[in-house]
Amino acid sequence: MRCDYPQARAGQSIGLFGGSFDPPHAGHVHVTREALKRFGLDHVWWLVSPGNLLKARGPAPMATRIRAARDIMDHPRVQVTDIEARLGTRATADTIRRLRRLYPGVRFVWLMGADNLAQFHLWRDWHDIMQSVPLGILARPGDRISARMSPAARIYQRYRIRGQASQTLKFAKAPAWCFVNVPMVDLSSTAIRAQRAQARADT
Repeated sequence: MRCDYPQARAGQSIGLFGGSFDPPHAGHVHVTREALKRFGLDHVWWLVSPGNLLKARGPAPMATRIRAARDIMDHPRVQVTDIEARLGTRATADTIRRLRRLYPGVRFVWLMGADNLAQFHLWRDWHDIMQSVPLGILARPGDRISARMSPAARIYQRYRIRGQASQTLKFAKAPAWCFVNVPMVDLSSTAIRAQRAQARADT
């Protein structure tokens, strides 16, 4: 294992929270803290991605986003990492395959907001993701109904773990997913970027 990769040992449960984090904000922090608590995870890794395949516009430079993420996410059990760039992966399915090979015996849980579950069926090899690792879904304001009615939720309904049993998700064999309702911070990176662009235009 390379020393610049995150450290984990067999038997640990690691939440994987991927995204462009452009920019990272208090909503990301809140979701991460709730995931640690609700799913009983040992650690969460922020996977700051080189770019989002579903977005045409490229993100801010990686070094800028990594710095900002480390500044805002200050928790002893959370690590901000650029491992996707180091591995050369961009699609989530590819990243998960590589991580499972690199960390045998580690229990990975893919974390996402409910808005991502609503469009999960558009992700590349999304069935492979469902079959590889459990998914922990955290509700965001306004996204609960669309997420629960999404193609992914309907197709994999029988594998859903109820929110009251969220602590068992990390032990579940994929496919498995758990949707938890938590008090949410109604922020998005898209809205923050738009506000900053408007502020620049007004000056």
